[in-house]
Amino acid sequence: MENRTEVTEFILLGLTSDPGLQLPLFLTFLLIYTITLVGNLGMILLIVLDSRLHTPMYFFLGNLSLVDICYSSAVTPTVMAGLLLGDTVISYNACAAQMFLFAVFATVENCLLASMAYDRYAAVCEPLHYTTTMTTRVCTWLISGSYVIGFLNASIYTADTFSLTFCRSNLVHHFFCDIPAVMALSCSDRHVNEMLLVYIALSTCASHFTAVSIFYGTVIFMYLQPSSSHSMDTDKVISVFYTMVIPMLNPVVYSLRNQEVKTAFLKVKSAFISWKQNSL
Repeated sequence: MENRTEVTEFILLGLTSDPGLQLPLFLTFLLIYTITLVGNLGMILLIVLDSRLHTPMYFFLGNLSLVDICYSSAVTPTVMAGLLLGDTVISYNACAAQMFLFAVFATVENCLLASMAYDRYAAVCEPLHYTTTMTTRVCTWLISGSYVIGFLNASIYTADTFSLTFCRSNLVHHFFCDIPAVMALSCSDRHVNEMLLVYIALSTCASHFTAVSIFYGTVIFMYLQPSSSHSMDTDKVISVFYTMVIPMLNPVVYSLRNQEVKTAFLKVKSAFISWKQNSL
C-alpha cells in the first residue's frame, strides 16, 4: 500500500511570485473590485428606487447585479489578501467553501442569462403576449429556479471534487480553489469526476451574445481544452477575466448603456442634490 498523508490545508501559488508585481496587481484588483461593488450596488439601488424600472428585464438585471457582487466576493478578496499580505494558505474546509460559493453564483449567473434571453425572446417575438407570458409569478419562478439549480449544481460540483483522496502536494497552482487545480492534486481515479465536469460545462446555455463571448468563451477555454495542452499559468490569466473583470463589466454591458437606466440615474442624482441643498 502506498504511503498517504491527509491534506488539511492548501497553499495557493497565486498569479505571480514576483514581489515587484504584487503591489501593482493588488491595486489593479482593488480598483476592479471597487468598480464591481459600486456599479452593481448602484444598479440595484436604481432599480429599487425607480418604479419605471420595476419590469421583468430589470428584475433579472437586479438579481444579476446581486449575483455578480457575490460571485466576485467569493474570489477577489482572497486574491488581494494573498498579494498584499502574502497569506496564501487556505484550510481544507475554507477551500471547499470557496469552491462551493464560486460554483453557486457562477451557475446562478448562467441560469439568469438564460432567463434574460427568454425574456427578450418573449418581448421581441411575442410582444402581444408578453405581459401574460412574463408575469410576476413566472419571473419569480425563474429567479428561484436559478438559485435552486445553483445550489444543487455547486453541491454536486464540490462533493464530487472533495470526495477524492488528496495524497500528493498541497500546492494549488491557481489563485483560488478552482476545480481543475484542486482535482489535479488527487491521487484517486479522476475519470468519472472529469466526465462530470465536462458534462456540467457543456450543459450551460448560450444566451446574450456579449455574455457568451466574454463569459462562456473563457470558461470553455478553461475547462474543455485537452489535458495534454493544459497550462495552469494560462488558466490563471483567463480566470482573472471570468472571476473579476466580467462582474465589473456586466453593469456596463447590460445596464449603464440603457437609456431608461440613464434617466433613472439622473432622476436619483437630481433628488439627491435637492435633498443636500435643502439640508444645508
